[in-house]
Amino acid sequence: MSSLHVFFVILFTFNLLAIPYLSSFTIALTNNFARILSSKRNVGILSLVGAGSLSVGFFLTREQYVSAGAQVRRLYPASADYPDLRKHNNCMASHLTPALYAKLCDKATPNGFTLDQAIQTGVDNPGHPFIKTVGMVAGDEESYEVFADLFDPVIKERHNGYNARIMKHPTDLESSKIRGGQFDDNYVLSSRVRTGRSIRGLSLPPACTRAERRDVERVVISALAGLKGNLAGKYYSLTEMTEKEQQQLIDDHFLFDKPVSPLLTCAGMARDWPDARGIWHNNEKTFLVWVNEEDHTRVISMEKGGNMKRVFERFCRGLQEVEHLIQEKGWEFMWNEHLGYILTCPSNLGTGLRAGVHIKLPRLSKDPRFPKILDNLRLQKRGTGGVDTAAVGSTFDISNLDRLGQSEVQLVQTVIDGVNYLIECEKRLEKGQDIKIPAPISQFK
Repeated sequence: MSSLHVFFVILFTFNLLAIPYLSSFTIALTNNFARILSSKRNVGILSLVGAGSLSVGFFLTREQYVSAGAQVRRLYPASADYPDLRKHNNCMASHLTPALYAKLCDKATPNGFTLDQAIQTGVDNPGHPFIKTVGMVAGDEESYEVFADLFDPVIKERHNGYNARIMKHPTDLESSKIRGGQFDDNYVLSSRVRTGRSIRGLSLPPACTRAERRDVERVVISALAGLKGNLAGKYYSLTEMTEKEQQQLIDDHFLFDKPVSPLLTCAGMARDWPDARGIWHNNEKTFLVWVNEEDHTRVISMEKGGNMKRVFERFCRGLQEVEHLIQEKGWEFMWNEHLGYILTCPSNLGTGLRAGVHIKLPRLSKDPRFPKILDNLRLQKRGTGGVDTAAVGSTFDISNLDRLGQSEVQLVQTVIDGVNYLIECEKRLEKGQDIKIPAPISQFK
């Protein structure tokens, strides 16, 4: 009999004798083993120990179990610990009330992630009066369920009315459905599609242990080693990278640096840097995977020029191959029918997809109607250096505004149609012709 089988036999016997005195430690330990086995699909082992022995921690309801399984020790009442949010402008602060805090502050996920950990980044970063951030993160997949009373309204605000309780998120990686997708290279300098994926059964970056983070790296690079053809490539660990390799990746705009934004550091994402972080890319440097940055993985397809259709085709094919290889290793991605793919920040739930182009718009960008045109096309603009950076030479990073409630195909098609409209406006302004603000498009199609 294996040590794992012995563990369950002892645990089962103990709980039969001591159900009235069932400790929180035993409940948490049972659940963690169940989560690990479930995530690795060890159905055979689960069937050997039997449903009865694994259910000892589940005589309680889900809500009671969470409180009992990971009790948050408090020296003061919730009212004394409630954060001062009077000057804050983020989604979390808009929806967290003293009553809601009192209801959730004593709960924790089976991994021990608490409400205070989830909201810390929003407490420490009040936000800008005109730029509303999310203000909270998830520490694991269960966070979105245990703290749903706060996450749900935050999601609804951030995703333009999406109701996570009743609405279902569509997923579609059939790139053949895309119409058009070849932009005018005189305007579009580069095209890119990115998303994130999380490994089920392992905590997310704000809460993971060193061992979990290293497990993410091991699982991912082991799977990526199986990619063939023009997807084959190499992994570069940040801890083992030579100065030459590092400089080359910086020059290619591939390398992500240590998180310095307070939004990330206050969420706990820079711990143990650079342990178990790295970058994988194919030989052509058109398909990349970041490991253990803001999410377990960031998957990116990119190339110079305006061929968004080809970029999306590579993105879909590569992502499906990676998921297949992950599954072959006995793991799977976090996903559910309401929230789609589960990622650290609620803003990236659903597809996690951002399809973007670097585009030159010297005339349109100076037109006062430009912001309204973007809003109606469900597009957003950034500087080419990323979030909160200024445009350089009237060149912008234009991408989809939405993530949740529409499929990958729908969002990429929105970008294609919208960017074509922007290019047409720029051409009309070059000729001295007038432009029109398009009718707003619906988010949930």
